[in-house]
Amino acid sequence: MSAQVTHHSKDQEFTIEQDGYTAELAYSLPAAGIIDFTHTFVDELLRGKGMGEELAKAGLAYARQQKLKVRTSCAFMQDFVQKHLQYQPLLDDATGQK
Repeated sequence: MSAQVTHHSKDQEFTIEQDGYTAELAYSLPAAGIIDFTHTFVDELLRGKGMGEELAKAGLAYARQQKLKVRTSCAFMQDFVQKHLQYQPLLDDATGQK
């Protein structure tokens, strides 16, 4: 299932709204050229529908497009990147999260 992800750069988050429920991936920009995915939340009624994965893909696509190195303070994002090898080159080497 492909959901519509919206990027709110002012709020530093990617969101999905469906049936009145929300999923979000928050990030920060701690240094020039770095994006840190800090938190993922999926409303209980949206869980198990791939919303977290859609958010992760959108956030990582944004990082790639903007030529940003990725940090994964969020455990979900860290696990996602570890399971999807194509995103590992985006990781910021300084974090040691590989």
